Amino acid sequence: MNKAEILVIDDEEQIRRMLEITLKTNNYNVTEATTGNEGLIMASNHPPDLILLDLGLPDKNGMDVLQELREWHTGPVIVLSVQNSEEVIIRALDKGANDYLSKPFRTGELLARIRSALRSSVTEDSEPIINSEDLQIDLLGRIVKKKGELVKLTNTEFSLLSLFAQNDGKVLTHQYLLRAVWGPGFINQSQYLRVFIAQIRKKIEDDPNRPQHLLTESGVGYRFISNLSQ
Repeated sequence: MNKAEILVIDDEEQIRRMLEITLKTNNYNVTEATTGNEGLIMASNHPPDLILLDLGLPDKNGMDVLQELREWHTGPVIVLSVQNSEEVIIRALDKGANDYLSKPFRTGELLARIRSALRSSVTEDSEPIINSEDLQIDLLGRIVKKKGELVKLTNTEFSLLSLFAQNDGKVLTHQYLLRAVWGPGFINQSQYLRVFIAQIRKKIEDDPNRPQHLLTESGVGYRFISNLSQ
């Protein structure tokens, strides 16, 4: 099972330490940023499954960070802030936050909000478990099996495969995939895709040189086919 990646963007050391202990104890991977710009760079380089964002950052307003994230990052963002007025909460939600927790908060409530946000990040028009003749992809459990055997994927590989699975049968362009998985700074780095597509094919295809699930659309992108009979 792949652990969900959570990026914490907060300049308060005590809060970051508390969050790190809480999240790691509950089987999440954690990365940390102390400024808005650092958080944007980290999210762009290694897109997390979920972001915990403080609004009171030292270099820029957290609302501006949220707005910039929403220009390309589609994963859930939960705002954590000492600001608890209705106006601020509505503004954050309108700018794309999935949820809002006022500091101080109870860790149990935070964990419940995280679980809910991660569940809702699976698109409503996709099944949480995708089954085909030889492949099973559990989007919520982050588990992939081929012919009943567990397939070990890196977090980036799973991010790519889950994106394909949620767009079964659709052509996804190079730029779309690069922006969604690596961030806007990588839209011209097609070599990233070639490397990871090759790695995924080795793990899910019977013959990686003649793929049946993960197909190349020459000059455009890739198409994922879950059901080989279609």
